[in-house]
Amino acid sequence: MQPTIVTGAFVLGAMLLAGAGNAVAQDLKTYSKQGSYEDVKFELNDAIIRRGLAVDYTGHINKMLERTGADVGSNKQIYVNAEFVLFCSAKLSRAMVEADPGNLGYCPYVVFLYEAAARPGEIVVGYRRPAAGNEASKQALAAIDALLDGIVKEAVK
Repeated sequence: MQPTIVTGAFVLGAMLLAGAGNAVAQDLKTYSKQGSYEDVKFELNDAIIRRGLAVDYTGHINKMLERTGADVGSNKQIYVNAEFVLFCSAKLSRAMVEADPGNLGYCPYVVFLYEAAARPGEIVVGYRRPAAGNEASKQALAAIDALLDGIVKEAVK
């Protein structure tokens, strides 16, 4: 069976939220806000939609961790809530892959939000920053970074 993009994105989202290594953690840009998880989630989705984009998929990381905890020998509660959303911009993605076909690995875009069990009421929203390769990629990926940063900031304002 071949992995699907949803499976790959699910794994990516889990790695992002779990902080699976220093290299990944250094690439994350996050903002936080005191408030309601549902309110911030609404603002995040709304920020994406206001830019003419559509959420393609929402991954429920917290539910997966709760469901599989006993299977991996841990029932420690990490999050009150944790999700990621996948979406894309045809215009920005086109520029990104025209600059370097290998940039396909940055698509779809992933934005995550969570409320840690240890910090209830603090909602963290973030994304993994795209790293620039060649000169042509730098401009295209900077535009995507700016898009994601704007969306995340808007969600926590």
